[in-house]
Amino acid sequence: MIDVKHLYKSFGNHEVLTDLNEHIHPGEKVVIIGPSGSGKSTFLRCLNLLEEPTKGTITFQDQEITSPKADIDQVRRQMGMVFQHFNLFPNMTIQKNITLAPVRTGLMKQEEAEQTAKELLDRVGLADKAQAYPSQLSGGQKQRIAIVRALAMKPKLMLFDEPTSALDPEMVGEVLDVMKQLAQEGMTMVVVTHEMGFAREVGDRVLFMADGHIVEQNTPEALFGNPQEERTRSFLAKVL
Repeated sequence: MIDVKHLYKSFGNHEVLTDLNEHIHPGEKVVIIGPSGSGKSTFLRCLNLLEEPTKGTITFQDQEITSPKADIDQVRRQMGMVFQHFNLFPNMTIQKNITLAPVRTGLMKQEEAEQTAKELLDRVGLADKAQAYPSQLSGGQKQRIAIVRALAMKPKLMLFDEPTSALDPEMVGEVLDVMKQLAQEGMTMVVVTHEMGFAREVGDRVLFMADGHIVEQNTPEALFGNPQEERTRSFLAKVL
């Protein structure tokens, strides 16, 4: 589904990503772990060009999205993204937050969008919050709404950038449960996270990044159970 070749990203003189090459297959759950400042979030944001690569190519479903000819807005409609912070519109009801993009982009008529919102809210246990405003919700509820809002666009791929890092510990589980359900349903997912239990349980493949490189990648069992690189072993010794 995604093919990354020789990806570099610099901010001024500071090189954040160095010669990354990666493939993500349809239905695959790829979890990216690593220390702060390793380039994990920058790599994720390059996948939908929220950060523009300095060099290299990214192909999504056989279309080179780093080409100047690519319609990136059209591509992004197929890529849902969930951030650390919920980015909900505070002046709109939850239902309006969810229906705005599908209606505005012409993906759905208002009635269909509202029905979709209802079904998705029910699925994440928040059907009774449709007419509430973001300020009336807990952090965990807001993040579940952010996931629903992304799903309302019927994406082929979901990108998660540390979706639980801004939450109180007791709210983390309710968000991870929604993500696990998505994984079980076969959604292609790329997840940057510090939740090692989630990486172990849900990932088909875990990438360990440090200093702008993918240092090591493997199945969760192999990477957590028998890491091959000293840098990986050092990191896991501190977080497990």
